[in-house]
Amino acid sequence: MNRKARIWPKTQQPQSRHYNYHCHHSLHLSIFLAVALIFLIGFQAHACTRILYETGTNNYIVGRTMDWYDDTKTDLWAFPRSLKRDGGCGSNSITWTSKYGSLVADIYNTGTVDGINDAGLIVNVLYLSESDYGDAKASGRPLLSIGAWGQYILDNYATVAEAVNSLKKEPFSIVAPPLPGGKAASGHVAIADTSGDSAIFEYIEGKLVTHHNRAYVVMTNSPPFNEQLAIDSYWKSVGGMKFLPGTHRASDRFARISWNLDATPKVDSPERAIATVFSLIRHISVPLGIVDPEKPNLSSTLWRTVADTKARRYYFESVLTPAVFWVDLEKLNLKEGAKPTKLDLSSNPILSGEVSSKFTPTEPFPFLSE
Repeated sequence: MNRKARIWPKTQQPQSRHYNYHCHHSLHLSIFLAVALIFLIGFQAHACTRILYETGTNNYIVGRTMDWYDDTKTDLWAFPRSLKRDGGCGSNSITWTSKYGSLVADIYNTGTVDGINDAGLIVNVLYLSESDYGDAKASGRPLLSIGAWGQYILDNYATVAEAVNSLKKEPFSIVAPPLPGGKAASGHVAIADTSGDSAIFEYIEGKLVTHHNRAYVVMTNSPPFNEQLAIDSYWKSVGGMKFLPGTHRASDRFARISWNLDATPKVDSPERAIATVFSLIRHISVPLGIVDPEKPNLSSTLWRTVADTKARRYYFESVLTPAVFWVDLEKLNLKEGAKPTKLDLSSNPILSGEVSSKFTPTEPFPFLSE
């Protein structure tokens, strides 16, 4: 899939001046319209980036950045199998018992925004201002807090196909109260599995929209995913060796990381593959200190994760500490009857290497509620 610059042989070069005039005129017009579209959409772009990388040995690794305007108060949690759950919305909440154990990162101790389960399914929740979940109470379906959306997927499914087939039946309606501090809790979800399958779930105008294709290896934020694909198709025609958009807006980040991901070789070494994914998401990160409180679309990268579907290994990197640490799921006790545990990151501890032994028993955080 690596892109190569296309060079016309002399025998294939367009010869007609008339042809060239119209071709160049059309190209200039297309560029003007596309750039205008990107400029307009850029005001609605929001934070965070997610990529899905295929190695040379057919393994799949997901990397993401968390970009936000203030401290997300993120901790890591290990949740065992057979844990009884509810949607966090009172008596009308959906209930379930977890089929899979999971390792997750939270936001504000009110919701799961990132994680992997012991089947190798990975979930990434990113901001999407255009989200519209409809009238949950009028739907007649059981209710699920947006803070529980990612956790519900990790608890119940082993593969992308299984999740897509189940969620398209809409077993719940999403309730999205404001986040602590008053910002809207608006998000869309990307998932990936050990086969490299990928899907993205969004609620647009009150309806669930599912994008399911293993080719969907990049997601940022606004605009909705179908519009992101349209913008990216324009930049593919320009070619990344000539020019790539360079702002921190989501539409620009989508185009830039898409080209770089596609141009990056598929390496065989597991260590080199992890390093490759880290290099990609570090490259697309927003420098610390670049924040606009009125626009969470322009926010500093606070932390990054890399999740290996095959090794069941989850790497975490805070921009406030000088080291990367990781957790091997096989070293966590995720068996039925085990207690939930937490790795407290509130004091920005400097951790490195494998840290599963540092988790301590802790009651699960409550999902975001009204």
